Amino acid sequence: QVQLVESGGGLVQPGGSLRLSCAASGSTVSIYAMGWYRQAPGLQRELVAVITSGGRTNYADSVKGRFTISRDNAKNTVDLQMNSLKPEDTAVYYCNARVVVVTTAYDYWGQGTQVTVSS
Repeated sequence: QVQLVESGGGLVQPGGSLRLSCAASGSTVSIYAMGWYRQAPGLQRELVAVITSGGRTNYADSVKGRFTISRDNAKNTVDLQMNSLKPEDTAVYYCNARVVVVTTAYDYWGQGTQVTVSS
């Protein structure tokens, strides 16, 4: 089992910045990848960015060049630096941890943190 706790959401004006943080606890040695997803009202949850234990990253096209994901394997934390925020970035952001056991993947989720981009 892995527990995830997010922090750092809030209200920001367009063009502003926010930093989200997520701390993992529990069976953290088994985590393969950590990432951030978001869900806006009426829409499906979508990938924002993910980083593997080896440091490989993947970003949604809509955030490339604006968001940066980073991970501290020793502290079991993953951060998302969000710059040049747009109103369409408004959503609940969820931290995710993926654990792979043999050939089966298990996803764990945080409780979500609201990000609102508005003037």
